[in-house]
Amino acid sequence: MKHERGVALITVLLIVAIVTVVTAALVARQHLAIRSSANQLGARQALHYATGGEALAQGILLRDLKGSGGDPRQPVDHPGEAWARPLPPFAIEQGEIAVRISDLSGRFNLNSLVQGKQVNRIALERFQRLLRLLGIERNYAPALVDWLDEDQQLNGEGGAEDNQYLLATPPYRTGGQALTAVSELRLLLGMTEADYRRLLPHVSALPAQTPLNVNTASAPVLASLADGLSLASARSLQAAAGREGYRDLAAFLGQPALAGLGVQGAGLAVGSQFFEVHSEVRLGERRLVLLSTLQRSAEGEVLVLGRDFGQAALLAEPTTTTEQDPR
Repeated sequence: MKHERGVALITVLLIVAIVTVVTAALVARQHLAIRSSANQLGARQALHYATGGEALAQGILLRDLKGSGGDPRQPVDHPGEAWARPLPPFAIEQGEIAVRISDLSGRFNLNSLVQGKQVNRIALERFQRLLRLLGIERNYAPALVDWLDEDQQLNGEGGAEDNQYLLATPPYRTGGQALTAVSELRLLLGMTEADYRRLLPHVSALPAQTPLNVNTASAPVLASLADGLSLASARSLQAAAGREGYRDLAAFLGQPALAGLGVQGAGLAVGSQFFEVHSEVRLGERRLVLLSTLQRSAEGEVLVLGRDFGQAALLAEPTTTTEQDPR
């Protein structure tokens, strides 16, 4: 009888142990599920805030087009407009949102090097000058032309086609078409990280026919328009634009700083179609950065052409301060 009671006690203890283990596993799994759901909810909430910043930028650009009072088919865009002015961060529950709009048409368009399957000599010369102005010793222009064109003919000294890229590890081929993103420059033969970082703020990857907005171009991009045009002269061109910018291309080309330099109006404009929106959300410990490419049409539409996540942050890391008793 005592033996049976001992076996029963052991059985009960085993059952209790099994129930305890199963219960602990269920509790742990429940905690994991709760944390996973919270993470997904936070990520989705941050994404909605970021797309809200994108929508805000769309509204600002659309209002600028309609409120300019000019011809929407020939807009005038300059740094004095509302879209170009820095926006203060917007406070939200447990964080804030920062939105910044920049003009992609104010940067050198890399795709302009090849138009209609032909090398655009004016754009090629401008790009070569830009490289020199930025202190980049290697001439990437021939290699970039070969990356953009469809043939396998080397574009002079410094060019590179599939045969050269297939020797790399791992091997790959040239694009054979227009760039879809500036980051493709990283794949260009011989491109270094330092040179890429120098170029990044001054270049874009837009449709080949997109003109450069001289009102929003940086000093190095303006100085690349002609030989003999210095950075100091380019800054004087920026200053001469005033608060309203150049109202037409003739006003820009007539500036004394350009006299005798033979600057051509080909590929230049005073308005923009393409913009980049940098929306960053800080929500608690979570940070999300959304980089959106927008196109503003003359018909009064602002279209989202692309979205990129994981770019550099705008908002500073939150700081923790400890209050001390002043006494």
